Amino acid sequence: MQEPLFLRLRKRLSVKPQAVITLGDICQLYWDGEREAALAKMPVYRVQPEDGDLIIIDIMQVIRKIRTAYPEASLEIQGSTQIIVEVLNPRKRPKPVLVAAVWLLLFVGSGLAIMNFHTDVSMLQVHQRIHYLITGKASEQPLWLQIPYSIGIGLGMVLFFNHLFKKRITEEPSPLEVELFMYQQSLDQYYIQHENKENERTKS
Repeated sequence: MQEPLFLRLRKRLSVKPQAVITLGDICQLYWDGEREAALAKMPVYRVQPEDGDLIIIDIMQVIRKIRTAYPEASLEIQGSTQIIVEVLNPRKRPKPVLVAAVWLLLFVGSGLAIMNFHTDVSMLQVHQRIHYLITGKASEQPLWLQIPYSIGIGLGMVLFFNHLFKKRITEEPSPLEVELFMYQQSLDQYYIQHENKENERTKS
C-alpha cells in the first residue's frame, strides 16, 4: 500500500521581494525520503512587484502543484488551508526629528493622563490624609509618601509590560503582547477572507 503524503501549511512566512516560494517554505511535509526532499524544492509561487506586501497562498494551489508531479499521490492535509506570505520590502529609516517628536508627544500625553487621573481621585488629599493619620501632623507635601509612590508607578509599569528596555523579565507574555497577538490574529483572518481571490466569485 502506498504511503500517503502528509502536509500541513504553516501559518505565516516572510520572504524578500521577487523570491521564489517553494513547497518546503510553506508546508511541513512527511513522505518517503527521496520524493519528500524533491517535493520540498518544488517552486509554488514567485513574488511579483505588483503583489504588494501580503500574498495569500491557498491549499488548492499547493494540491495542483503536487498533482502535476505526482498525480497518483494520496494526500493527507492537516491544519490551516491558507498561508499568509509577508513580503519584506525595504523600509525607510525613520527621521530622528520625527522620532523625537513622537516620543515627546507620547511622554507628555502619558504624563498628563496620569496627572488627570490623580486629580480625579484627589490623590494629593489622600496622601495628606494618610500622613496626618500616621504622624498626627498636617503637611501640604508629604514627600515621604509621594516619592516612593511615584517610583512605584514606574516599577509597576515595568512589571506590567514585562520588559526592561529590550529584555524580558519573565517568560510570561505581558497583557500588551497578548492584545497584539489577538489583533494580529484578527488581521490575518481579515487578510485571508479579503485578499484570497478564491474566496470571492461573481457569477454573471
